[in-house]
Amino acid sequence: MTVIDDEDGLRANRWLDRLRRVRLVLAAAAIVLGGLCAVGTIPLVPALAGFALIAAAALISTAGGTARHQTVASDERQVLRARDALIESVLSGLPDPVVALNAHGDVLALNARASTIAPALRRGEPVSLGMRNPEVLEAIRRAAASGSVQRVEFFVRVPVERWYEAIATPINLAPASALVLMTFHDLTPLHRVEEMRADFVANASHELRTPLAALSGFIETLRGPARNDAAARDRFLSIMEAQATRMARLIDDLLSLSRIELNAHLRPDKEVDLAAIIRQVVDGLQTLARDRDVVVRMSALDERVTVRGDRDELLRVFENLVENALKYAASGKRIDIGLSIGEAGAGLCEARVSVRDYGPGIAPDHLPRLTERFYRVDVVESRAQGGTGLGLALVKHILNRHGGRLTIESVPGQGATFTAHLPLPAHLAPTADKQ
Repeated sequence: MTVIDDEDGLRANRWLDRLRRVRLVLAAAAIVLGGLCAVGTIPLVPALAGFALIAAAALISTAGGTARHQTVASDERQVLRARDALIESVLSGLPDPVVALNAHGDVLALNARASTIAPALRRGEPVSLGMRNPEVLEAIRRAAASGSVQRVEFFVRVPVERWYEAIATPINLAPASALVLMTFHDLTPLHRVEEMRADFVANASHELRTPLAALSGFIETLRGPARNDAAARDRFLSIMEAQATRMARLIDDLLSLSRIELNAHLRPDKEVDLAAIIRQVVDGLQTLARDRDVVVRMSALDERVTVRGDRDELLRVFENLVENALKYAASGKRIDIGLSIGEAGAGLCEARVSVRDYGPGIAPDHLPRLTERFYRVDVVESRAQGGTGLGLALVKHILNRHGGRLTIESVPGQGATFTAHLPLPAHLAPTADKQ
């Protein structure tokens, strides 16, 4: 019998005790009446009448007891429903995916975030029907059996690869009632960062190893067979200088990228003239343009275009974009650089600096990865041009720090356009009649 701990429950229990006593008395009366009838003390008809009265009284008492049992059971169901509703309300406000289970492993409640991890989970069904991972199910079993918190990591392959940590926490609500809360933490960002770190170290080591190996080889040659060969010495020293320059530039790019990532959360607050920065970049790269026989054309607004930014970092952005166009798209013999003002949405304006080349263009499958560290469309060509594979990664991170972005458009055979988008402060944005 289930006892509800309130005044109504106590009265119900007392009533049930009285009914049991009444049934015992009626049963004894029936036995006595039957015995008297058997020995002939009481005639048959009065005995049958007595049996009928006793049966009626038993039915009445049984009906009363059943009604009281139904009342108690109904109250218990209401308490359970209220408990489950409270649990579900609490779970819905938690930021992590959470599932509440009873001691038997049945799902009592779960929030929407848990449904995204395991869509097959259903309230009232065993958790094993909606989650088949054996490590998670074993953690639930151990938590319910031992009463201690259990942790386990697991990997999900579909619909996309993700890593999770499941924490099974037993909770005792009452001596006869216990729950197991399953909480899931998404470890995917941590795993991705770790993979990126490992790839970064491997790529950086590889990029540094190549010029170091060249330097070591030429030094060994100069000390040996070419010791007295003046012509070979001059040629080798020239190559060694180029390799040392490449290694120094790689180290400089690595340090710059680390510094930018470290300050990624700090927005620059100084006002700089974007048009003046672009003119300085174009003037500084005129020598390279002449060497490559490339014509650089610039179309910019006549008025000052002011953005909040770090002047040195923005110089680095446009130097990388223009230098890449001069190096890798020189076959087009022309580069167009434009500065314009456009709408960024939500009533805001942005400055757009586009660098358009007329070279061979870039295949569509390469476009999404161009801003990855050390990613190259053509590794041999990039190294021959002295590239480090970090230029566009630097551009992306600098623009992100400035609240901007980089877009790339290209059609194979028709060149490519790299556009830097930088937000304009509301009080510095040109009016509509100046655009």
